[in-house]
Amino acid sequence: MTTVTLTRAGPGITVQDLGRRGYISQGLSRGGAADRTALLAAAALLRQEVTAALELPPSPLALRANGPLRFALTGSERAAQVEGNRLAWNGSHRLAEGETLTLAAGTGGYAYVSFGGGLATPIRLGSRAAHLAAGIGAPVETGDELLLGPDGGDAADLVLEAERTASAALRLLPSAHTALFPEDQIARLQETTFTRDPRGNRQGIRLTQDGAPFGTEGQLSLLSEIARPGDIQITGDGSPMLLGPECQTTGGYPRIGCLHPDDLPRAMQTPPGATLRLSFVPLDEATWQGEDDILRDMRARTAPRIRDPHDIRDLGAYQLISGVTTGETA
Repeated sequence: MTTVTLTRAGPGITVQDLGRRGYISQGLSRGGAADRTALLAAAALLRQEVTAALELPPSPLALRANGPLRFALTGSERAAQVEGNRLAWNGSHRLAEGETLTLAAGTGGYAYVSFGGGLATPIRLGSRAAHLAAGIGAPVETGDELLLGPDGGDAADLVLEAERTASAALRLLPSAHTALFPEDQIARLQETTFTRDPRGNRQGIRLTQDGAPFGTEGQLSLLSEIARPGDIQITGDGSPMLLGPECQTTGGYPRIGCLHPDDLPRAMQTPPGATLRLSFVPLDEATWQGEDDILRDMRARTAPRIRDPHDIRDLGAYQLISGVTTGETA
């Protein structure tokens, strides 16, 4: 089976899939990729089901293929190359045995490297995902050799144009505590432009704003209860905290709202210093697209990558001429 060797692994790079479901009652949040749509995009580009991949914060990465393989680059874009040749983002590619894939450090957000057949790291509680807050797994390190699963596909050189509207407000749904906040604060929340604070990780990201803090009477006497990714808690100083995939499963801070599940990946990809807006939507308008539906749509939107022949390293391997005869047939 094919393996890859990490010749350079910056801090915080982990193996992630779609996480663990069904353990929140035991104190374990779902975890998994901060941007689940990036894993779905990779599955569409590689023509396979969603598999475990490498999730990169702004850290750099270099890996060497110990056998021929396919891979896809999705998520937050950054410079990537193979043996000096720059690669298209949101695309699938091939890596020959002995070649090295290099990704530069990013400026924010999470990038993903997915492989044909996926990463075959150990399965714990039904998932290969590292959940650092719970002590499950650990970041990968320079020198690690990672095993890939059997790759039964052959698709590569496909691209997928991302469908994301960075300027659109993130949709909010009412939470158990929304009604505790005065109407003027609910209105001000939706009129405020928030800034993504540098303080943030997979457990959650802090939002800051100009103007008065948010809060409600008696918020410090609330009993702790279930918390989930996407919840927006109002901390003691009145700042919103958006909970991420590795968040705690209980909390006593009031939750002014909960992010629409389809918008959480985009929120987690917001780089420090960037701005975002929040807007409540009625429950009857909060349609949710399941992962199977998202993957089906992405597969339909993939297309062959158009390349300059000058940039095709293995041009001789392609059948460029067919139907040639001796000229003696009619």
